[in-house]
Amino acid sequence: MQFWIIQGLNSLSLGGLLFLLSSGFSLIFGLMRLANLTHGAFFMLGTYLAAIALRSFDGLNLWVTAIGAGIIVAALGGLFERLVLTRLKTNPLGQVLVTLGMAFIISDACLALWGGDSIPVPTPQNLRAPTRMFGFVFPTYRLILVAIAIAAAIALYVLIERTRLGAMIRAGVDDRQMARAVGIPVENLFTTVFCLGAGIAGAAGVLGGPILSAYPGLDADMLPLALIVVILGGIGSLLGAFIGSFIIGFIYTFGTALFPELAYIILFLPMIVVIAFRPQGLFGRAGA
Repeated sequence: MQFWIIQGLNSLSLGGLLFLLSSGFSLIFGLMRLANLTHGAFFMLGTYLAAIALRSFDGLNLWVTAIGAGIIVAALGGLFERLVLTRLKTNPLGQVLVTLGMAFIISDACLALWGGDSIPVPTPQNLRAPTRMFGFVFPTYRLILVAIAIAAAIALYVLIERTRLGAMIRAGVDDRQMARAVGIPVENLFTTVFCLGAGIAGAAGVLGGPILSAYPGLDADMLPLALIVVILGGIGSLLGAFIGSFIIGFIYTFGTALFPELAYIILFLPMIVVIAFRPQGLFGRAGA
C-alpha cells in the first residue's frame, strides 16, 4: 500500500511539473501555431540558473530564484521572438527549425559553462522534513509542488478567461486575421505570450530542480513529455494541458515503476488512441 500511495504522489508531483511546463507550450502553440522546440531548453536553463544561484549566494531561497529565473528566461524568450522568429513569420517550417537550433545553442552553452556533471538543486530547508498523514510518509516538497501547479492553473485560468489580455489571446487563437481586423496588436500579443510561456518554463525548471537536478540532456527528456501532453489535451486548451499533464504523470511514473523496459512505449499509447479517435485532442476544438 505504501508503494502505491507514494507512486501516486510521485505521479501527482510529476503531473504538476508537466503542467507548469506544458501550459506555456500550449499557449504558444495555440496562438502562434508554432511547435516551440526551445521550450525544453528554457526549462533546463531555469534549472541550471537555480542550481548555480543557490550554490553561489547564501541566504537565497528557491522561491525568489524561481521568480528571478522566470524573468530572465522570459526576457531571453522575448528577444528571441522579436529578433529571430518575427523575421520568419511567413515560414512556419523555418520557425520550427530555428527553435530547434536555439535549443541546441542553449544546451551546448549550459554544457560549456557548467560541465557535464549533474548539479543538484537543494530543497528548501523548511520543506525537507517529510509529512506524515494517515500512517504514511510523504515528501513535503512534492506536496507543495502539486499545490503550486493547482494555484498556477487557477491563475492562468483567471488570466485567460477573466482579463482583457486573456480575451485578446483567445481571439488570436480563434481567428488571427479577424483579431487584427478589430485592432488587436497580434504581433505584440505573440511576444507577450512567448515571454509568458518561456517565463513559466524557466520558473518550472527551478521548481523541478530539487526533484530532477540540473544535467545535460534535461531538455531532451522533458520536451517530448510536453509535446505528448499538448497533443493529448488539445492545442491551445489550458484544461487539456492540466488534465493531460496528470494523465501522463501517472502513466510515466507507474510505467517506469512497473514496466521499466516498456515505460517509454506505454507513454505514447494514450496519445495514439486519442489521435485515432479524436485528432484535436481531449479538449481541443476541431478548428484548431
